[in-house]
Amino acid sequence: MTASPRPRLAALDALRFGAAAAVVLYHFTARTSSAWGDGQAERLGGAGRWTGYGSLGPELFFVISGFVILMTAWGRPTAHVVASRIGRLYPAYWVAVLSTGLLLLVVWPEGKQVTAHQVLVNLTMLQSALGVDHVDGVYWTLWTELRFYLLLGIFSLVGITRGRVVGVALVWPWVALLAERAGATGLATLLVADYAPLFAAGMALFVLVGDRERAERRLLPWLAVGTNTALAVALVVPSRTAVLERTTGYVPSAPLLALAVVACVAAVAVVVLTRVSRWEHGGLVALGGLTYPLYLVHEYWGLGVIRLLADQVPAAVALAAALVVVTGLAWAVHRYVEVPCGPYLRRETLALLEGARSVVLDRVMRGPRMVQAMS
Repeated sequence: MTASPRPRLAALDALRFGAAAAVVLYHFTARTSSAWGDGQAERLGGAGRWTGYGSLGPELFFVISGFVILMTAWGRPTAHVVASRIGRLYPAYWVAVLSTGLLLLVVWPEGKQVTAHQVLVNLTMLQSALGVDHVDGVYWTLWTELRFYLLLGIFSLVGITRGRVVGVALVWPWVALLAERAGATGLATLLVADYAPLFAAGMALFVLVGDRERAERRLLPWLAVGTNTALAVALVVPSRTAVLERTTGYVPSAPLLALAVVACVAAVAVVVLTRVSRWEHGGLVALGGLTYPLYLVHEYWGLGVIRLLADQVPAAVALAAALVVVTGLAWAVHRYVEVPCGPYLRRETLALLEGARSVVLDRVMRGPRMVQAMS
């Protein structure tokens, strides 16, 4: 399997946007929030019973990340991978943290109690490791993604090959689960025990794309997809059932949750392994551009709009206004922050990493030269 040409999969962009939109609807209509005032469920016609399944949007993100981040790392130096991820993640994230922090500190403090110190620590994206709460709860997925990036960075240093990817996809989630069951909390956290099967399934799907013309090599990758999907169902369904009961007041259907987890993997498989992968449309790519900033800014800005309008207009109007506002904010962040700042940060990070590498190599080589000069 040679280095991937890294095509732009427009349908995958649309799938990412669909995952973000599902999370937005879950937060606005299913999770119990003071923004709606009393009688939220009645005002929304019980929609939360169904939109609560949109809480599985992050699980879909993780499958997509397993595919896309492996595609990004394949055949590239580790420094390029690191610079690419920093340039992709941080500009929009910094704006989201600062804008949400401003909203909650100054404009709508009753929305959530946060501190200036908390906002500053959140700018690192490492707040979970530092024992500081998220300014916005959606940031938990970024901590999960960062740990996956770290593991893939280590993998990149070792050397990414087809055989190694298949082996990792088959073994890693089970090692992570064993670490968790054995009480090795630190190791389980590093190995992303709760969500490793979803990332691994995405990685195996990337291998299957490369094996498209060689059916005899597809058995083990498909085995990795199948076993990881089953393991993801076993891990996600019980925990998500408890979360939805607590946050929405509805008792979700375990079979529907299981089906939704399977659908997360199946949707990515359809998009990357069938003719859908050939779809090309600028509108789908544009939706992909909105996905990350929409996910980052939507929760408290949208709930703030709902709180402002909920007592004045019908619930559908308040919800529509919130969706318009957060989509507009996402477009602004993408257009005026991500587009100009992302490439700049990526270039500067790469230059810094390559400069540091040159210094280290120079010092390593200087030692033998000094020994020779003294002899």
